[in-house]
Amino acid sequence: MGWHGILGFEYGIVQAPLGPDISGPELVAAVANAGGLAFLRAPDWESPDYLRELIRKTRRLTDKRFGVAVVLAFPHEKNINVILEEKVAVLQVYWGDCSGELVMKAHQSGVMIVPQVGSLEEAQKAIYAGVDAIIVQGYEAGGHVIGQDALISLLPKVVDLVGDRDITVIAAGGIVDARGYVAALALGAQGVCVGTRFLATEESYAHPMYKRKLVEYDRTEYTDIFGRARWPGAPHRVLKTPFFIDWKSIPDNETEADQPVIGRATIHDKEIEIRRLAGTVPNVTTTGDIESMVLYAGQSVGLIKEILPAAEVVKRLVEGAQLLIKQKFSHML
Repeated sequence: MGWHGILGFEYGIVQAPLGPDISGPELVAAVANAGGLAFLRAPDWESPDYLRELIRKTRRLTDKRFGVAVVLAFPHEKNINVILEEKVAVLQVYWGDCSGELVMKAHQSGVMIVPQVGSLEEAQKAIYAGVDAIIVQGYEAGGHVIGQDALISLLPKVVDLVGDRDITVIAAGGIVDARGYVAALALGAQGVCVGTRFLATEESYAHPMYKRKLVEYDRTEYTDIFGRARWPGAPHRVLKTPFFIDWKSIPDNETEADQPVIGRATIHDKEIEIRRLAGTVPNVTTTGDIESMVLYAGQSVGLIKEILPAAEVVKRLVEGAQLLIKQKFSHML
């Protein structure tokens, strides 16, 4: 079963890479120390020296293995080289072609490679490329969502496609508690990748107001209004905030480039201005009109009632799943 671990990690719990820098060393180390597979998020620009220091900073906080995630839609070659040179346990890739060449390069460095996919076609390509695991992302997921299929229909199809190959299947999208974990295991996954629940933890680098909104709000919407200029054709799921409700029907040709600056932040190694409708979520350093910024969240956000330590999230998922299977299902067998 999934809680007995995947890819050599103690548990089948994966902390999703939260962008642009929300899953930093503190969150990753906390999840790694609790037995999960945790992902740092590499910058969406080439910054090899900075990324090397980020990896080393994380290693100072944990002696456990962890991963680094890269969005292939942005410049990434030098960043990937650093990840491989540092021999990080897992390279996670998303939103781009996980080629056989990249898989070979990772494996030659002793690094496992795990793409996130949103369709059967993408899963097929990943299997063909020889990846170590596949994260299957359902339409319920928060942040940038590449596919249109719900997890409950896509996941078993990918499981069947993988068949008896030695490729771990990990479910992502709307999983926040033990019930979602057990459901994913029942659909054939060996682990779960959890984003929004780890966003709402003490160690996440999200702005405190962002964390509060995840507890307050319970509805999300799939949209494309944020970050159109910087990352066109990349729809996303966001919290239904008053700002979003007011702005969600802006014309297709309007982008953040036409909008005023509403805040500032330091993201990774860059000082940036945040324009209205930018795709940048507020981190701890962000100042300005936080409530008008994009707040990504998955469809199950309404199940999140408190900000918890990350280790507690891992513990509740694992112990809750064990208990659920024992109490609810064992008597049915």
